Amino acid sequence: MNRNMEPLVVESCHSTWLFDEDHHRFRRILKGVGTDEHPVVTEWREYHALEVDTRSELFTVLLNADGTRRLCSWRHTHDCAECGGHETAELSLDELRRATHGIG
Repeated sequence: MNRNMEPLVVESCHSTWLFDEDHHRFRRILKGVGTDEHPVVTEWREYHALEVDTRSELFTVLLNADGTRRLCSWRHTHDCAECGGHETAELSLDELRRATHGIG
């Protein structure tokens, strides 16, 4: 079991998305919810594929093979068109490590 595997981390305006690409599962750390000591973290959830549009900041998480169940979001940027460029809270490495517990 490799507990040191680094997840793919994608920042959106409202969440930090963690993708365990080896096991095709993801979870989110919700921003602006919880406390500084205890961020709200979703359970691990399986996904079929991750599609990233290289021409925009859009990404899509396909939840099943035929693509009928999907989640769409966008990567947050400094001058973000989606949220007006508001800076969102950053997570520490310790917070990310706690959230990725169980990868591997």
